This record gives sequence, structure tokens and C-alpha cells, in this order.
Amino acid sequence: MNNYQDTHKHRGLRKTLIDKLKSKGITNTIVLEAINKIERHFFLPLEFEMHAYDDKAFPIGEGQTISQPYTVAFQTQLLILQPNDKVLEIGTGSGYQTAVLNACNAIVYSIERHEALSKKAANILQKIKCKNVFLAVGDGTKGWASKAPFNKIIVTAGAPSVPKILVNQLVEGGILVIPVGDDTKQKMVRLTKLANNELKTEIFEDFSFVPLIGENGWKLKL
Repeated sequence: MNNYQDTHKHRGLRKTLIDKLKSKGITNTIVLEAINKIERHFFLPLEFEMHAYDDKAFPIGEGQTISQPYTVAFQTQLLILQPNDKVLEIGTGSGYQTAVLNACNAIVYSIERHEALSKKAANILQKIKCKNVFLAVGDGTKGWASKAPFNKIIVTAGAPSVPKILVNQLVEGGILVIPVGDDTKQKMVRLTKLANNELKTEIFEDFSFVPLIGENGWKLKL
């Protein structure tokens, strides 16, 4: 159960969170405004409500987590979003990152492999009146070919390598942000697709995500 009331206290906690994100190096004002706008506590079980604006990850069921706000802000900032960018998100999860992308004026296509999580995220996104958000259930490591190409792609789970199929679904000049490493620690990677399908690769700090499961990710352990 969730609390869909946004009180003065919640708004104050978001302001404190924004100050913390600024102190950790998040400078993009559009990203900061989006995080200040989106009610993170809507996306969490009631027992986590008063901790929703701590800079921490929390479990959301199905062995998945809602990323800590700094991680959401960092990945979103790396995307260098432009108004009406068409963005593919791999791993809808709670829907919080989806909402933040949408609040940055992106048109978001998001894939989640767990149907229960996708349905719950859809309900919350509808409650906060997100527009231009499209959800699907499936193997996100294959991308969303029927909706490609995308200006930006964000992967919210740790991959063993960069799925080539995702790069292929980017426009020229498009950006893919993906954590790459083993199943416990990853480096954040930003790939920019240049002319002639060449790639510019930038590697950033360490993060820890749940594994990216799928045909072009980690295989599901039975």
C-alpha cells in the first residue's frame, strides 16, 4: 500500500535531498527540478515512506530495487536530455526513474521483465498524470525494435557487456548509459553513437545494480 498524499514535510524532505545531490556533483538544473517534482514516496511501500528521500536504494519486490536518488540523478544527467527526446528505459522497476525522465520532458518507452512490477508502475505513473510514457513487459536486453530508433537509452541494471542490439537502436548522435561489470559492481558507461556507427566511450564511477537478466545480459539462474 502507498500513501498518495504529498505533504509539506514530504516537499521539505525533497528539498533537503536536492541539496545533498548538489553537494555530490549533480549540476543539471532540469534533472534536479525533476527529482524535486516527483514524489518518490509514491513509489515505495508505506513502511519506507519517511525514508523515501534518504539517498538509499530500497527493495520493491521481485528481487528488484528502486535505485538511490543519486544514481537516478547521475544516470539521467549523463543522458544530456533534450526536450522531446525519445528515450528507451531498460528496467521499469518501480517507475520512479521513468517518472524522472518524463519530468525532464522526455518521451519514455520502458520495458520491465516482471509483469507485476510493470502493472504497479503503470498505476502510479497514471496517478501522477505522466504523459508520453509507454510501458511493455519483456526482455529489455533486446531493446524495443518496433519503436526504434531512440535518441537516448538508459539501462537500470548491471550488464556483463554492452548489448550491441541496443546500440543499433540508437540514432546517430544518440547516447546509451549503462552500468557494465560483474554481478556485484559495475562501472557506469556512456556510449555516444557517432557517424559511420563509431562509438565514443566514456567510463565513470562504480555503482552496484541488480543484474540485467535476458538474452543479451546475465542468464536467469534456475
